[in-house]
Amino acid sequence: MAKQEFRMPQMGESITEATILSWTKQVGERIEEDETLLEIATDKVDSELPSPYAGTVLSHNYKVDDIVPVGAVIAIIETEGEAVVDSQKDGPSKDLEQPITPKKQPVQVVSKAEPIKVAEPIATSAYDESASAEPNLRPSKTNRFYSPLVRAIAEMEQLSVAELDQIRGTGSEGRVTKSDVVTYAKRRSTIIDKQSINYKSPIKKKQAPARSYGSDVEIVEMDRMRRMIADHMVMSKRTSPHVTSFLEVDVTPIVEWRKEHKDDYQAKYGQKITYTPIFINAVANAIKDFPGINASVDGHSIILKRTINIGMATATSSGNLIVPVLKHVDHMDIHGVVGAVNDMAQRARDGQLKPDEVQGGTFTLTNVGTFGNTMGTPIINQPQVAIMSTGAIRKKPAVVETADGDKIEARQFMFLSLSYDHRIVDGALGGQFLRRVGDYLEQFDASMLD
Repeated sequence: MAKQEFRMPQMGESITEATILSWTKQVGERIEEDETLLEIATDKVDSELPSPYAGTVLSHNYKVDDIVPVGAVIAIIETEGEAVVDSQKDGPSKDLEQPITPKKQPVQVVSKAEPIKVAEPIATSAYDESASAEPNLRPSKTNRFYSPLVRAIAEMEQLSVAELDQIRGTGSEGRVTKSDVVTYAKRRSTIIDKQSINYKSPIKKKQAPARSYGSDVEIVEMDRMRRMIADHMVMSKRTSPHVTSFLEVDVTPIVEWRKEHKDDYQAKYGQKITYTPIFINAVANAIKDFPGINASVDGHSIILKRTINIGMATATSSGNLIVPVLKHVDHMDIHGVVGAVNDMAQRARDGQLKPDEVQGGTFTLTNVGTFGNTMGTPIINQPQVAIMSTGAIRKKPAVVETADGDKIEARQFMFLSLSYDHRIVDGALGGQFLRRVGDYLEQFDASMLD
C-alpha cells in the first residue's frame, strides 16, 4: 500500500488559492481514478477536482470554507503500489510545499527535498488584477526579496521601495507578506487622512449613526459570487474614467435572415443560431480595424493584445453574471463562433465552466436586450479598456432612401452602447470603433452563414 499526496492544482495563471466548498468523498471511503473528490471555488469559477488515483481517502487536510493555496496537500489517498512524494499530476514544483492545516505549522521536509515554504495567499478581490501584472517597482537597495504580489500591491497603494524596506515582515525569515503590506498601507492612509483633517479644519468628523432598518425589511447576505462582482465593479469604476457612446443600428437584414433560415441552419449544422455570434463576429472584425480597443493599461504603459478574446456576459441560474471567454475569435469562422457561444453559454448556466475559460478576455460583450432593455451603460471588465452592450431589437418606422425618393418603411433597430476607459481611448477612437461595428452589422453578409 502507498500513501499519495493530492495537492491543490494550479487552476489558472492568475489564481493562487481556492476555497473548499464541499468534500464529495469522506475519509475512509473508496474513490476511483477521475472520480470527484471535492468541489472548490476560485475568484473566477467553481470547479470539481477529480482524484488522479484510485484508492481509499485517508485524510482531509482542510475543512469546508478553508482557503487553500495552490500546491498545498489537501488530501491523502492510500493506493496499491510504491509511495510517490509529489503525487499531483501536472502539479507545482516539489520545492513549493505547503502546510497541512490552515493553522501555522512548522516547516516540514519530504524525503530529501528542501524545506517547503508556505505560499503567500492571493490578494483580496481589490488586488486581483494587480497581483497578476508585472510590477514596475525598482529593486530594493537592501536586496530584500519581495514577491510579485507584494510588489503589485505596493504599486497600487503608491508605496516606495524605501517604505517597503521599512516594513517588518512576519513571514518566513522576516519576509514581507501580503498581510504586512496591506496593514501598513491602511495605517499609512489613516495617518495621512488625520493629518489632512487637522491641517484643513479643526472640526472633527462626526461618527455615523448606527443603521436601523426597522422590522419591515429583509436583510439578505451577499453570496460569495455577488461579493466578488460588487468588489470588481467598484474597483473598475475607481480605476477607469468611464465614457459611454451610443449608436442606433438598422439590423433589418439580420433579423429577416434569421427568421427565415434559423430552422434550416440548425438542421444543417446542428446548432441553434442566435444574434450573439453575429454581434461577436462584427466586434472581432472591428477590433482588427481598430486594435487600440483591444488593450489594457499598466501604469503609464499601454498593453496592446495580439489575440482577440471576447467575453460574453451570461446570466447564471442564481441570477449572478459570469463572463466566459471565447479565445482567438479572430481565427474562427462564423460557424465556429456559433458553436463556441452555444457551448459556453450552456455550461455557464450549468456551472460547468473551467477556470481558464473565464479569464484572459480582451474585450467584453453584454446583451441587455435579452431582458428587454433598450440600451445600457456597462461597467468595464478590468483590466480591459472597453465593453459593448447590445440593446433590444425594436421595429419602428424609418425614412429609407430609394431610387424613387424617400419612403417610410418598418425597420428593425437596436442601440449599441460602448463604455471605454478614457485614459487611453479617446472619443475619436471609441466613436470610430462603435461606428465600424455598426457598419458590419448593417452590411450583414448572409453568404458567410451558407
